[in-house]
Amino acid sequence: MTEPVVQVEHLRKEFNGTVAVADLSFTVQRGEIVGLLGANGAGKTTAIQTLLGLIKPTGGKVAVFGMDIERHRVAILQRANFCSAYTGLPTNLKVWENLLIFSLIYGVKDHRRKIAELLALLEISHLRKAITGHLSSGESTRVNICKSLLNDPELLLLDEPTASLDPDMADKVRKLLRRIQRERNITMVYTSHNMRDVQEVCDRVLFMHKGRIIAQGTPQQVMDQFNQTSLEDVFISVARGGDVLTPKSEAS
Repeated sequence: MTEPVVQVEHLRKEFNGTVAVADLSFTVQRGEIVGLLGANGAGKTTAIQTLLGLIKPTGGKVAVFGMDIERHRVAILQRANFCSAYTGLPTNLKVWENLLIFSLIYGVKDHRRKIAELLALLEISHLRKAITGHLSSGESTRVNICKSLLNDPELLLLDEPTASLDPDMADKVRKLLRRIQRERNITMVYTSHNMRDVQEVCDRVLFMHKGRIIAQGTPQQVMDQFNQTSLEDVFISVARGGDVLTPKSEAS
């Protein structure tokens, strides 16, 4: 087996004495789409920010492409990208200007063709000259996805990528991500509160609770562990339950 694209070992992160991630270990193989699931406060965003090198761990190790994130952050980020529905692009620029600036930052060759290709892929070519700050939340999300694909990343980190999208466009984005993964063998780490997203897109899920992984496997395997018929039911069970460290199937 080849070296994992992402390798996290006993990650711990505290903020002023508050534990955001207690003890997190996982790997992501090349070409996998792995979902990080859990209620608010489970530690998902902290884990993503650590993979991006935005925050420094309190303890543990994080390696991406076999390199330590703290020592080789620039080299890692040249081969990766990030998309979040909650991270906006500069609002005073036109859509094409934002994408042009990021394409220059990433050193994208033939960037005009690449921008046009991605705008068409996300069905927003008509927004090319629109002011970014005037876009709807759904349109902004699609522009962010365009930005995240500019450098043909080997690793794509996605934080709620279909938030604010209507059901039709969310379905198109899910299918698009799957197609990109198949065609380009991109590795993805995916956080979402939309369990349909997760079931349709992710090969494997890591269910987090209070900064730890309490269940992992394919979506179906996790549902079976908790004796539930949907990931949404698992999510509700974890969010509302008491001692969730033992899945129902093991406790019975």
